Amino acid sequence: MNKNTFGQPLSRRTALQLLGVGGAGAALTACAGPGSTAGATSAASAPATGKPTGAISFAHWRAEDKDVFAKLITAFQSATPDVTVRQDISPSNDYQSSALQRIRGGSVGDVFTAFRGAQFVDMVKAGVYSDMSKQAVVQQYEPSLITAGQQDGTQYGFPYQVVFNMPVTNEDIIGKATGGTPPKDWQSFLDLCDKLKSQGLVPIAWPGGDPGNAGQLFNSMVMNNAPSDDMCAKIESGEYKCTDDWFLTTLKQYQQLKPYFQPNSTGTAVEPCQQIFATKKAAMLATGSYHIAAIRALGATFPMNVISPITTSADKAKYEGIYNATFILGVNTHSQHQAAALAWLEFLSQPANAGEYANGTSQHVTVKGVEYTNPDLKALAPWLQKKTLLAPRFQFNNLDIRSAVEGACIAVVGGKSPDAAAADAQRVVDQQRSQ
Repeated sequence: MNKNTFGQPLSRRTALQLLGVGGAGAALTACAGPGSTAGATSAASAPATGKPTGAISFAHWRAEDKDVFAKLITAFQSATPDVTVRQDISPSNDYQSSALQRIRGGSVGDVFTAFRGAQFVDMVKAGVYSDMSKQAVVQQYEPSLITAGQQDGTQYGFPYQVVFNMPVTNEDIIGKATGGTPPKDWQSFLDLCDKLKSQGLVPIAWPGGDPGNAGQLFNSMVMNNAPSDDMCAKIESGEYKCTDDWFLTTLKQYQQLKPYFQPNSTGTAVEPCQQIFATKKAAMLATGSYHIAAIRALGATFPMNVISPITTSADKAKYEGIYNATFILGVNTHSQHQAAALAWLEFLSQPANAGEYANGTSQHVTVKGVEYTNPDLKALAPWLQKKTLLAPRFQFNNLDIRSAVEGACIAVVGGKSPDAAAADAQRVVDQQRSQ
C-alpha cells in the first residue's frame, strides 16, 4: 500500500473533516450501565508501560476471524510468556449496542475495537480509549488511513481493516454479463440486473432483515446522489432532510431494485444471503468485502470482486465506490494490565503479523509494509487506487437517526411509498434533534 492509496484529495479532506466531529448521540445513554457517568468525558492518558504480564481480554465482533487471531495469540504468547490473551467476541449488532457498557467496567476488553463513527465517538467520550498519540506504534500505520481513530488532534485508536462496503460479485457471472465493463450509470446497472434475472438468477442478495449489513448498500446509493460528501452528517445536523429531492430519488431507486432482490428480502438475514451467493444462485451479495472469507468458508471457489451501483448518469458520478477504515484498536484506560495490552496491540501492528491477519481474513489492513498474498486481496487491489468515498453511513453519530434514515430504504423495499418513508424518517430525525 503506498501513499497514493485512496489518495483522491476531495474524499481525503472530506474524511478528515467528517471524522473530526464530536458529540455523542443517544447511544451513549443507551449503553451506559446503572450508576455510570454517561455523558462525562474522562481525560485520556497514555497506557502504562513496564514488563507485560497478566491475562488480558481482546474484545471484538469478528467471529469469522477467531481462528486467525488464535494463531497470532499463540505466537504472541510464545514470545511474551507472562501474558495470556483471551478473545471476547460478540455478534456485530450486540457489540454495537452493548460493548461500551462491558468495556468500561474493565473486566473485558483490555484491548478492544470500535466501529468507525458513533461507537468510536461514544467510546472516546466515555474515556475508555488511552491516548496513543506518542506511542511508537503510531509509526507502523499509514497516516492517511488512521484518521478514523483520531479526535481533536489525539490518536486514540488504530483502524486495522480497510474494507470495501459495496456489493461483492461472482465474477464468472458478472464478467460474462458485462463483457468485463461494469455499468457506468443507473440505467446500465438496472439493465444488468434485468439480464441476470432473465437467466434465472437472483441479481442481488440483500439482507434487508439485518439492518447492520443491509445498510452497506446505502453507502453506494447515496454517494453520487447527495449534494455533498458529508450528507449524513448534514441530515443529522438538520441542514439536509430525508424529504429532500436527492434522498427521495435514492428511495425511488431502492424501489426500482426491489424486483432484483431475493424474495422476502426485507425479512432475510445475512447468512441465507451468503448461502445463495456462495452457491451461485445470486450474482451479487450487497454487503461488502469483509464477507469474502465467510463466503469462501461456505465452499465458493469462483473469482470475486466488488461493484458499486452508479445511481447517476456517468458524467455526474463523482465516485466509483466505497471504502471504510474500521475495527479501531485501542487500549482500555480501565485495564489492570495496560503494559500487556499495549504489547498485544504492538504485536498486531507489526507488518508480518498484520499480513497474516490480512491474508487469513481477506481484508486489507492499514499497517505499512504488508505483503498481500491472498488471491482475493490481489483481485481487489485495483480498488485501492480508484476514486472511492469513505463510507458515509458512519458519519451518523446518533444511531437512532441512522436507523431511521436507513430504515426508510428498507421500508420502501417492503412496500411503503418513498414519500411516506421519507416523512417517517424525517419525523424521527426531528424528534432526536429536539431532545
